[in-house]
Amino acid sequence: MTSSPHHDGVAGHLSRRRFGNLAALGLVAGAGVAGLASPAVASGSDGQVYYDRARRLAGKDPVLRAIVTALTPDIDFPRPPAPAPVKLFDNLAMLSVGFVHAMAVLTDDGIVLIDALRSPEDAKNTLIPGLRELGADPEAIKYVVVTHGHYDHFGGAQYLADRYGTSVMMSPADWDLVARTQPDNAPTRDLDIADGQQLTLGDTTFQLHYTPGHTPGTVSPIFPVQAGSERHMAMLWGGTNPPGTLTELRTFLASIRSFRERMREAKVAVELSNHPNDYGLERAEQLRSQSDEANPFVLGERRADRFMAAMDLMLRGRIADAEAAAARA
Repeated sequence: MTSSPHHDGVAGHLSRRRFGNLAALGLVAGAGVAGLASPAVASGSDGQVYYDRARRLAGKDPVLRAIVTALTPDIDFPRPPAPAPVKLFDNLAMLSVGFVHAMAVLTDDGIVLIDALRSPEDAKNTLIPGLRELGADPEAIKYVVVTHGHYDHFGGAQYLADRYGTSVMMSPADWDLVARTQPDNAPTRDLDIADGQQLTLGDTTFQLHYTPGHTPGTVSPIFPVQAGSERHMAMLWGGTNPPGTLTELRTFLASIRSFRERMREAKVAVELSNHPNDYGLERAEQLRSQSDEANPFVLGERRADRFMAAMDLMLRGRIADAEAAAARA
C-alpha cells in the first residue's frame, strides 16, 4: 500500500475533477507552501549547502518538497480555505479550518482528538459537525491531546471539556507556557503528558514523545491507523515552525533525531501534520476523489525516514545561518 516516492508535479497525475478540487483550495503548484516551488535562499547563506542537500534529497517527491519549503527561512505560509471533513483512514479523520488541522482517532471505546483548533467557535462549527458528518459521535471524545501550547491547537479544548467532560492533555512545560502567555480560551490545567507516555483507549495505544523546539514542551504522537485489513503506524510531528534562538534551534534538531529513532523503532509508515506544510491537504483531496488507488498518506518506512532526514538538513542549515549571524554580531 506504499505510494510511489516520485511524482513529476500535481497536475500531471490528477484527474481534471481532482485538479479542480485542488485549484479551488489554492493548493496547486505556485500557490505557496503547498505548491512544489521552493524559494531560493540567498546564495551567501551559510546554511545554503544544507538547504541544497535537502532539496536534492526531496527530488520530485511532493511531500518532501513541501516540508523543505515550509522550513525555508522567511517563507510566507498560505491560508487555504477550510476543506470538508475527511477520513484519511478507517479510524482517522481530519477536521480542518485550512490553516490548522485536528485529527480524530476513532477507537472502539471513544475518540482521541489530537489538537482542538483555534477557539470555542471552531469546536462548535468545525469539530462537532465534522465528526457527525463522518458518522462519529462527538460525545465520545474522551481525550484531547494538545501537541503544543499555541492558541490554534488548544482553542476548542475547554469547550469540549465543558460540554462532554473531555480530558485535556498537554506537557507540563506547555501548560506553563499557556498560563504565562495565552490566557484567552486556555483550557483549565488537566492532565500532564510525560515523555514516552502511552495512552490507551479501547483498541488503540498512543506513544506520546516530547519533541521540544517549536515550543518548550511540544509533543509528537505515534499511533496505529487502519485501512480495511491494512494496519500501519502513523506519526504526527507536533510543531514545525523553527524557533528563533540558536539554543532552541539545537534543541529542535535534537528532537528531530530522537523522534526519528522512535519512528524507526515503531516502523512508522504514515506521516501527518497539524498544518498544511506537508502536502497534506492535497493528499486529502486525492484520497477524497479516489477509491482504488494507494492511500497517499502511507509513505512507507523508508520514505517517512527521508521526511525526517529532510527536516534534519533544513534545521542544520538554520543553525549554520544562526551561528554565522552570532559570529558577525
